[in-house]
Amino acid sequence: MKTLVIIIHPTMENSLINKRWKEELEKFPEKFTVHDLYEAYPDGNINIEKEQKMIEAYGNIIFQFPFYWFSSPPLLKKWFDEVLVYGWAFGSKSGYKLKDKKIALALSTGIDKQGYSESGKYKYTINELLRPFELTFEYIKADYKNPFVYYGSEQETPQESFEESIPLYLDFIEKL
Repeated sequence: MKTLVIIIHPTMENSLINKRWKEELEKFPEKFTVHDLYEAYPDGNINIEKEQKMIEAYGNIIFQFPFYWFSSPPLLKKWFDEVLVYGWAFGSKSGYKLKDKKIALALSTGIDKQGYSESGKYKYTINELLRPFELTFEYIKADYKNPFVYYGSEQETPQESFEESIPLYLDFIEKL
């Protein structure tokens, strides 16, 4: 089954890991449809009908973004608010268009995994901090899967580490 990967990165040209993941995904158009929200909507005006039709066409959906300010880039929140509306994503008899679709997040974080722990810098695990996403997908009856997380992208990480993440990411998507 082909997977829709929705990428949300406001400054992709400055990204290391998200840009590299995107480049790799685009090598396999038979497996992945890559949809870059900031590229598609540089003015922030989302074509809601187009987005809904795209979502309806896929059974597997990944939201890929850098995790900063303990959330997603603002365009994803706007996308949720405008696309996941009553009568389509939830509520009423015709709602729940994402019911049973497999959905996961693919994140890059600035600090290492230890920072996202009870004893770490941020005092919470990444899964605890992602609860609003989990609840959103549960509310619309999607099949939310555990996230793929690349930790430490702001550390002095050698390029080899980024490259090593690619087969892990592709495998994560394949096993969704």
